[in-house]
Amino acid sequence: MNGEIDHILFEDEWYDSSLPIFAIQLVSGRSSTQNPYVRAASGRQTVRSIKLRTGQVHYRDGEAYDAPAFIRFLEFILQEYPTGNIVMMLDNGRIHNAAQIQTFLQKHPRLQFVFLPKYSPDLNPIEGLWKWLKSDVVHNVFYKKFYHIRINVAAFMKRVNAEPMNVIDRLCIRI
Repeated sequence: MNGEIDHILFEDEWYDSSLPIFAIQLVSGRSSTQNPYVRAASGRQTVRSIKLRTGQVHYRDGEAYDAPAFIRFLEFILQEYPTGNIVMMLDNGRIHNAAQIQTFLQKHPRLQFVFLPKYSPDLNPIEGLWKWLKSDVVHNVFYKKFYHIRINVAAFMKRVNAEPMNVIDRLCIRI
C-alpha cells in the first residue's frame, strides 16, 4: 500500500448463517470541502478527524459464514471499489485471521485490514446498524417463514441505501 487511503469501510457479520455480512463506508481517506467531519475515537483519545463521504451499506445475504464466503464478500468489495486503496476496519473474529483470508490479502495488497481492539463493539458503527435493523425488522415481530425475515432485511437495506444521509446521521457523530 502506498500510504494513501481511498476508502475506509467498517465490516461486521451477523452469525446467523442466513442473515447478512455488512460493510459500510462512512468515511473516506480523501478530503472533500463539501462534507462534514466525523470524529473517530479510540478509548479515551480522539484518534483524528476525517471527512464524511458516503453512507453506502454493502451486504451479502444467505451465505454460510466461513472463509470462502468471506472471501466472496471481499471480492465483491474489490469490485465495488475497482480503484484505490481500501482499509477495512473489523473485529478480531477468528475468520478474519484465517489462513485463506491472509493468502487472499497478500494477493490483493490494495485491501488492508485494521483490527479494532478486542471487546470494543462501540468503535464499530455497524453495531448501530445492527441495532437499527433489529428494531425495524425483527423486534416484536413473528415471522411464520424464515425467508420472510430475509425479505424484510433486503427491504431494509434497500431503504437505507436509498437515503445514505440517514445512515450517516444515525451512525456518526458530527462536529
